[in-house]
Amino acid sequence: MDHLVERLSVNQPVEFESRTNTLEELKERLLDMKFVFITFPETKGGTELGINVDTDSTDLKKADFTKGTGNIYVVGTCELNYHKVRCIAEIDLSTKKGMGCLELLK
Repeated sequence: MDHLVERLSVNQPVEFESRTNTLEELKERLLDMKFVFITFPETKGGTELGINVDTDSTDLKKADFTKGTGNIYVVGTCELNYHKVRCIAEIDLSTKKGMGCLELLK
């Protein structure tokens, strides 16, 4: 397994959509565009991944996008160093920070 994929396979801090300005835009990226950015800041220089959102596995029910409160559970896939991976993250909507990890797909 690739060293970076292995390192990110452990649950750790993540930052969610740092370049998205509004929560309405964030919701649109999750539901309509089905593509978001998740950053693993504890790698050297940070590792930002573009995630193809799996809307069947992602859960937004515990979040209030109008008030900017609650948690979202985001699941999606991408490639990292030629390895297909699944990203799983739980994000606090008020801070756009949370915990997440990668799973290697076969």
